[in-house]
Amino acid sequence: MPSAPPTPVSPETAHLSDLILRIVDELVQESGARCPPATLDSDLDRDLGFDSLGRVELVARIERACGVKLGDAALTVATPGELLRLALAGRPMGAPASLAREAEPPAVVAGDNLPTGATTLVEVLEWHAGRHAPRVYAYLCEEPEDATPLTYGDLHRAMHEVAAGLLARGLEPGQSVALMLPTGRAYLEAFFGILRAGCVPVPIYPPFRPAQLEDHLRRHVGILRNAEARLLVTVPEAVRFAHLLRAHVETLHEVVTPDALTRHPAGVAAWPPLKAENVALLQYTSGSTGDPKGVVLSHANLLANLRALGERIEVRADDVFVSWLPLYHDMGLIGAVLGTLYYGVPLVLMSPLAFLSRPVRWLKAIDRYRGTLSAAPNFAFELCLRHITDQELAGLDLSSWRLAANGAEPVSARTMRRFGERFARCGLRPQALSAVYGLAECSLGLALPSPGEGVRTDRIAREAFMRSGVPEPVAADGVDAIEIVACGWPLQGHEIRIVDEAGHELPERREGRLEFRGPSATSGYLRNPEATRRLFHGPWLDSGDLAYVADGQVYLTGRVKDVIIRAGRNIHPQEFEQAVGEIEGVRRGCVAVFGSRDPRDGTERLVVVAETRERGREAQATMERRIREAARSLLGQPPDAVVFVPPHSVLKTSSGKVRRAAVRELYERGTLGRGGGAVWWQIVRLGLGSLAPRLRRLVQRGGEALYAGYAWAAFSALITLAWSLVALLPGREQCWAVCRAAARLLSRCTATPLEVEGLERLPPGPCVLTVNHASYIDALVLTAAIPRSLRCVAKRELAGHWPVRVLLDRLGTVFVERLDPRESAGEAERLVDLASRGSTLAFFPEGTFDRRSGLRPFHMGAFVVAARAGLPVVPVAIRGTRSILRGGSWFPRRGRLRVVVEAPLQPAGAAWQAAVKLRDAARAAILRHCGEPDLGNESVSPV
Repeated sequence: MPSAPPTPVSPETAHLSDLILRIVDELVQESGARCPPATLDSDLDRDLGFDSLGRVELVARIERACGVKLGDAALTVATPGELLRLALAGRPMGAPASLAREAEPPAVVAGDNLPTGATTLVEVLEWHAGRHAPRVYAYLCEEPEDATPLTYGDLHRAMHEVAAGLLARGLEPGQSVALMLPTGRAYLEAFFGILRAGCVPVPIYPPFRPAQLEDHLRRHVGILRNAEARLLVTVPEAVRFAHLLRAHVETLHEVVTPDALTRHPAGVAAWPPLKAENVALLQYTSGSTGDPKGVVLSHANLLANLRALGERIEVRADDVFVSWLPLYHDMGLIGAVLGTLYYGVPLVLMSPLAFLSRPVRWLKAIDRYRGTLSAAPNFAFELCLRHITDQELAGLDLSSWRLAANGAEPVSARTMRRFGERFARCGLRPQALSAVYGLAECSLGLALPSPGEGVRTDRIAREAFMRSGVPEPVAADGVDAIEIVACGWPLQGHEIRIVDEAGHELPERREGRLEFRGPSATSGYLRNPEATRRLFHGPWLDSGDLAYVADGQVYLTGRVKDVIIRAGRNIHPQEFEQAVGEIEGVRRGCVAVFGSRDPRDGTERLVVVAETRERGREAQATMERRIREAARSLLGQPPDAVVFVPPHSVLKTSSGKVRRAAVRELYERGTLGRGGGAVWWQIVRLGLGSLAPRLRRLVQRGGEALYAGYAWAAFSALITLAWSLVALLPGREQCWAVCRAAARLLSRCTATPLEVEGLERLPPGPCVLTVNHASYIDALVLTAAIPRSLRCVAKRELAGHWPVRVLLDRLGTVFVERLDPRESAGEAERLVDLASRGSTLAFFPEGTFDRRSGLRPFHMGAFVVAARAGLPVVPVAIRGTRSILRGGSWFPRRGRLRVVVEAPLQPAGAAWQAAVKLRDAARAAILRHCGEPDLGNESVSPV
């Protein structure tokens, strides 16, 4: 029987087919792969080696060449033939034009009109729904021009319907419900419905392509087991695999769709009561599918973080948040969804797939809805730089964007600089760009700069930093430099400290482990006591990150587990991985650099694993030679092993971070290839090299302990001598001279340089000195720096210690009551009288200090006295004392001191307003020189 004739192909289809295949082949060749020519049936993954970002580039090129929009489905297809069908059905892209503006959004909640009394997330939603149910909470869109509004009232009603469906299935408060849905209305309704039922949502990421669904569900079995999930709410396609999941997860009773939960809503007699301490979310950390760690976050944790973030960001009534971030990630769920809910600002929400397929959609949504707030990881800013054309920038207006936050992965100074330069033509202000730091264990955010500060970087000497962990600043044109991006300072109510391996707190500009504490901190990992034990060091939580602090700002340098100690140097893999990824033939972003212990002697070997499509020995030899050259250039030494692996071998987390520990484990098993063997003399050399950093750390800790003991011995000897002389001398001037000499001698004996600037600005007559307070030794430094006798104003509690009282009385110290307002009024009169009779008074207007870096709010006493006495206020800034002796610690460290005397400020009258102006001007002057962040928003009593 003759075969049927082939179906005729139209000229348009043949042309598009040839064009698409040519684009596919060009992109494959550019990537350095050696694959046979593509056909319409070639598998994009298996045959041609396209990863997710390669698909993004492929789709972008086909859309530009064909002049059509393929849609988000183009990122999930398996073959070029499916891309051809989408191209034939696609709609013309059209000429670029300025987007029509969305109507102005209705007034939003701001200021005091916030749910400040809410103790749970459900109360927050109920608060908004009860006051403005018709107001739009979120605009759900794939294309910026086409959005579906979701009001507070709609979300509130759907929340109760979902909750009723869950309770009708027998779920009890506290049980976990897994949520595996794409971004959309159903996700939001299910999330809040789970909360309203008193259950705990467990977000897990949905599959990238439907064909991967079964394998995807298998990978999530570990999370579902650890969470003891009772129910999985997911897409209809996943329901047919319910039997597979229930066979592996004993607690899982049912797999349902959102529609199934609301199909037959039942009445609820009484909703389960919710409390602030109830668990509100289980956030599984990135890369946790093999060994899942569920971060336990309560309603109180989340609300504390949202309130602190909003205060730092300075949320305004006209803010609009635009987000494409996945809702299984803390930045997307907590930052975008819950943050906008709390503050009542509109949320424009699109799916990650919408952004990945056409990155310009993100920026167009910011333009159309006049977005002011948006955040993304570093790769997203890079994607915009690579895939948004100049033609697409036509008419784009980003002038409304006031906070473009970069976080969730290492922030590249170069990326942020290029992004600011490229999109400045669209009205983006460089001050809008900001690097932020947070982690799931702190709910979301931990450190942020102030709005409008822009990107701040620190250029440090690479070699010195690798050897000593001390970030020494270098000139802007220094060639051997690393540029580290600042992530701001801790949120209000939260604290950060940097510690060494022994848990001792380090001074500024010393790299160590970053620990934190605060109301947003988790109580631990679910059903993982060992990981929880490792997380907590007393009241402090170990972030797992390495960092240092400079001028109060946090600078992240890497992950603790990723640092490689090699031949006495600390090697951070990120920069080297980026350099290897630039080598021709190596797949960019698919490089893992790690240290692997040699089982024979325990030494750490430097290993490079790089993905490539090259299989020829000559090509791989060339790549290896260039990798070794890059290592010598950056690290001063070659790697011990270079392993080339095929595409998709370097494991990554769901958010795209390289899983170095997992790659190392496979390497050590032999899965990734065989590393080069080392001869006996190399082993000896490596062994000696690994001993050097341990010995150096031991010597360093011993030296610090000896210095601390010596400093206290010197202080004890000098204070004893000074006290004895002061007790015998007749006049206050002689007593001050003795104490000043002792303080200066202590500075010399402890090798603590003291630089004093601006002494010529001191007025010849009486005045009021106002000094920042950061450490117990501030009074000693002030005594050494100011060449005149002072009458210091001190808290009355110091007078209760007899030896201290004798010394301070002889120096003319004035003791005041800080806590009783009735006595404070009388003491103010006494101080005014002393000042009017010619005494120079010295105040620490912060009143007290703690271990945190930052200039606290000022009390009014010093400024009221100056205004009423008609005396000038002289701001004095002390810098460096906190690093030498931090609050809560009695372990002094080496450091440098600087004192700056600012120009006198004359009072403009005796009224309260004049005192307030003096306070604000003095505080601003001290803030310029103290080298610490502004904590002026913290509350302070008006004493």
